[in-house]
Amino acid sequence: MIQETREQFIHLFEKEPLMVVSPGRINLIGEHTDYNDGFVLPAAIDKKIVYAIALNNTQQCNVHAVFTNETVSFSLEEVKPTPGWINYLMGVVYQLQERGLPVQGFDCVLAGDIPVGAGMSSSAAVEGGLVAALDHIFAYGLDRMQMALIGQKAEHTFPGVKCGIMDQFANLHGKKDQVMRLDGRSLEFEYFPFNFPDYKIVLCNSMVHHSLASSEYNVRRQQCEEGVKAIQANHPAVKSLRDADMNMLNEVRAQLSSKVYDRCNYVIAEIQRVQDATALLKKGDLQQFGELMYATHEGLSKLYEVSCPELDFLVSLARERKEVAGARVMGGGFGGCTINLVKADKVEEYVSFIKSRYLDQYGKEPEVYVTIIEEGVSIID
Repeated sequence: MIQETREQFIHLFEKEPLMVVSPGRINLIGEHTDYNDGFVLPAAIDKKIVYAIALNNTQQCNVHAVFTNETVSFSLEEVKPTPGWINYLMGVVYQLQERGLPVQGFDCVLAGDIPVGAGMSSSAAVEGGLVAALDHIFAYGLDRMQMALIGQKAEHTFPGVKCGIMDQFANLHGKKDQVMRLDGRSLEFEYFPFNFPDYKIVLCNSMVHHSLASSEYNVRRQQCEEGVKAIQANHPAVKSLRDADMNMLNEVRAQLSSKVYDRCNYVIAEIQRVQDATALLKKGDLQQFGELMYATHEGLSKLYEVSCPELDFLVSLARERKEVAGARVMGGGFGGCTINLVKADKVEEYVSFIKSRYLDQYGKEPEVYVTIIEEGVSIID
């Protein structure tokens, strides 16, 4: 894909590009916790966005997307939210301009194999790849966390999704065969080896596009903030659900709607699960780690209500199989993928089982991706 993207760029723009590889991500545990100042446990994977990019000595940016076979242009003198995939690139350019960093016109070709809507964060890969490319070209001297924060702000202001920092962080900080525990408050992080050669990470795509995720994501965030506000009346030091415990939440239960109570209940438990999960990784206990994944799914389905029948069905199928250590919905929810830890020598059998049962139930076959943990954004100069 890298070579094909480079050749297409040369064909379209008749010059040699800078090449950038920008990965998707998985999150093993810790869903919807980052914007509550909690912990997450993501990793970069081998599904990716590829950029071929070069300056063009104008004030115009021309972007050819291989996945839609269209070219879209915009002027650096008028960067404002626009419908469609170009919004993610324009958001990055706008944030760089807002920081007073020089941006000149560029040509680029954008390709990739991250399935859109599958919960692997193709949007963060688009953002991270562009900010890393422009940092390299213009020698801004940004560190990877600054780049991640620019990508996050771009998503807040242009597509309008008030996401946490996890997706952009994982995209830019990934290391091969390592997961990262990120503290959503301090942005401190620690790498943990994910060294289980007898298991594979298998993503099962429900083929349900999570169209509700953006709007409902913002609703969930508001509901968490509502819970925090109630707790603060008794505990002024509580700044977010990261600081709360179940006793504090139960004190204000009568003041909260059942929905807000459930949302906060899930988040408080999930923040603790990430801490427990990293302790299990250190011990090499993948079976208990997997049980925490199932507990996360139950919370996401019943309390946070970001699952859907198709995802619940996929996780119930995983529970039937001894070769699966754990499974859950991954990403924002309302569709997309489940993440499954499957014994390597049983992957083919498991995939066949999942496809057959899902086809019988829903009349469509799920796409399945066997992934490996890879490096974060890489410049190929």
